Amino acid sequence: MAQAIADELGVKLEISSMSFDNALTSLQTGKADLAIAGISATDERKEVFDFSIPYYENKMSFLVRKADLDKYKDLSNLASANIAAQKGTVPETMVKEQLPNAQLTSLTNMGEAVNELQAGKVDAVHMDEPVALSYVGKNSDLVVATATLTMKDGEANAVAIKKDQSDLKAVVDKVIQKMKDDGTYQTYLEKAAKLTEVEQ
Repeated sequence: MAQAIADELGVKLEISSMSFDNALTSLQTGKADLAIAGISATDERKEVFDFSIPYYENKMSFLVRKADLDKYKDLSNLASANIAAQKGTVPETMVKEQLPNAQLTSLTNMGEAVNELQAGKVDAVHMDEPVALSYVGKNSDLVVATATLTMKDGEANAVAIKKDQSDLKAVVDKVIQKMKDDGTYQTYLEKAAKLTEVEQ
């Protein structure tokens, strides 16, 4: 998606890989022009940044050990569990707000969180469902729990843009809409699901 936006703008794409919680900071400080990292367009973030049209509707899930699947059929047992989430993300905020008595372990790396789960150091990891399913596909000891937290309406993934960059936003919106209309984005999702490799 980033490459397609760069192509439309006629510029060379430069990607900076960083922890999730640094992505928006880099945008704010002018080190980046766009942040594309599965960022939910929350009301709080909209006060600081502009966002493109949504490109992906979020669904969050708990990744748990297969042996604990029956235990986490509803939220009652998760209410006081030790739950890992990625630092600075919506899944982390949802745990804080909806499971205030849970013990939250905030980590910068999803692979680390999954390792903690497999080692029995946490009971569940809260994350985007496609990511959870990719871990399940590579790890026979893991499953997605049936218990879920409630997503706020309208918090879909979008590209974050510095405020008052209407020309840039117009180009980003145009590229995203074209990708959604012609099925390119869906193809990206399918390829990503196949390519996802679990960090160990």
